[in-house]
Amino acid sequence: MEELPIELNVITLNCWGLLHLSKYRAERLTAIGRELAAADPAPHIVALQECWTQEDYRNIRRETRFVLPFGKFYYSGVFGGGLAILSRWPIEESSMVRYPLNGRPTAFYRGDWFVGKGVACARIRYGPGDRDIVEVFNTHTHAIYEHPPDKTDSYVVQRIAQSWEMAKLVRGAAERGHLAIALGDFNDVPLSLSYRMLTAHAPIRDVWRVLNPDSSLGSAIHELERARRRPIPSAAFNLAENGVTSNSVYNTWRWSRKDQRALRSGKDSMIVPPDTPDPRGKRIDYIFFSPQVTTTINPLLKELSQARASRDVGESSTKTRGWVVKDARVGMLSRHPELNCSLSDHFSVEATLLLHTSDSSLATTSPSRPPSSPPSPPPKRPGSSDSHLSVKHAGTNHQARSLLALEHGTYLSSPTGSEIRVASRLELRQSYDAQLLDSARVLPTLRGEGLPCTLYDDVLALINDYDLRERSQRRWRIAHFLLWLLLVLACYVAVWFVRPWPGVSFAFLVLSSLGLTIGLLDGLMGFLFFGSEIRALKEFEWEIRNARATASGAHGLRGDPADHEGAADPGDE
Repeated sequence: MEELPIELNVITLNCWGLLHLSKYRAERLTAIGRELAAADPAPHIVALQECWTQEDYRNIRRETRFVLPFGKFYYSGVFGGGLAILSRWPIEESSMVRYPLNGRPTAFYRGDWFVGKGVACARIRYGPGDRDIVEVFNTHTHAIYEHPPDKTDSYVVQRIAQSWEMAKLVRGAAERGHLAIALGDFNDVPLSLSYRMLTAHAPIRDVWRVLNPDSSLGSAIHELERARRRPIPSAAFNLAENGVTSNSVYNTWRWSRKDQRALRSGKDSMIVPPDTPDPRGKRIDYIFFSPQVTTTINPLLKELSQARASRDVGESSTKTRGWVVKDARVGMLSRHPELNCSLSDHFSVEATLLLHTSDSSLATTSPSRPPSSPPSPPPKRPGSSDSHLSVKHAGTNHQARSLLALEHGTYLSSPTGSEIRVASRLELRQSYDAQLLDSARVLPTLRGEGLPCTLYDDVLALINDYDLRERSQRRWRIAHFLLWLLLVLACYVAVWFVRPWPGVSFAFLVLSSLGLTIGLLDGLMGFLFFGSEIRALKEFEWEIRNARATASGAHGLRGDPADHEGAADPGDE
């Protein structure tokens, strides 16, 4: 096998490849394949969402066969999950893990339940060692159809539960000592409940917020972003600083029908000026990674370091190694060369991870003696003022202040751009060292930090409300089934008495057939689907209660909450 890589180029893209619904599907996805093949730097791992058909997948594979010779198309649900993973190296193992909570079959016009959404898992080997493995987790979570505050988001519990399942998979990979990469279309904004559920229970970091800790928390019209009282960002700023991948004014599929028709006519290329206001652009596509920070002692310097009793223990005898973010960017911005439209209704997220080794340890000072002088801060970003966070403290302090500000509604400052861009090799090394230190501080354990108890209570309240709704729906469906059953029997009896009037008999037969069909569907929903969903909800509720008990200082639940609430209703089990 070739020399072990120290850099890893990763891309994630929602292709918008809905069969019979997405315009110019085949042409666009073929062009996406060409863009991936010509990308600079060349990608090592690519995750695709909404690549629904085998034909489109084969077209992309044909275009990328020399750059990404290995790949896997994942099958799930009735119509397929739309997930695919491409790789430069062999895929040793793969699996498709479906989410226990994933929409409702009654919402057939939305389709989330029928496509069997879940996590496409791939174990990719890039070297001969036991830990020369990257585990990739590609997902497309449940969409938001009701946008607060105008409507109540009825699927928020589904997305939180899906993030919880993803966190367990990623945590397992990190505990095995493998680099874990979770990426895809998560259909929610940064620091949302589903986002925090994932990042709090898995030892991972968001590549964009590592380099851009002051990036937006949603679109400019989102309640969290409005609370920061920032001006409406421009289209260019949204791409460079906020990492906008959805609803960007640059994306032609978000334009009005009139503008799209004018674009297709070819009379005007309709270039969007960089300073165009972009109030609806948001970031919902992510790349998360596990830094896998480790510290080792050089055996040749072990005795020398022990002799330096009066100096820092880790000055030269230890090496800290882990993955850092070299670059993160928004891609797939070009238009189709002939159709002049955007390649998808999303832009891609692209990142370069670097396996960095630092000559200093994470614990750089001796417990018996304080340092003689404070450590020099890492280089500041060009154009940043002294009032903003340094690279070294950006991750921990900013996250803590963000969460605190969100709790109290005091996010009123308007920080400037935060993207890290340093020039010299010394500055690069210092920034990478700071990332390793920050990762070790933010992610002290492989289990994740967990959430505050108040947030677990919020999640439990959402679960309870959703549980009550589903139980009510179940009762209504069963009642409808019984009502239609009685109506069908009544129609059969009525046919016997109206035999002299064939037209009336035929009407009763049609009504009974229709009633039987609708009644059977309601019966299947009431007796099968809702029962299955309520049980999955019970499992999720127990796991959240257990996580809350752990966060409160206990060692988990001593039993099932139902044990202390009396016997459950047999009809609900």
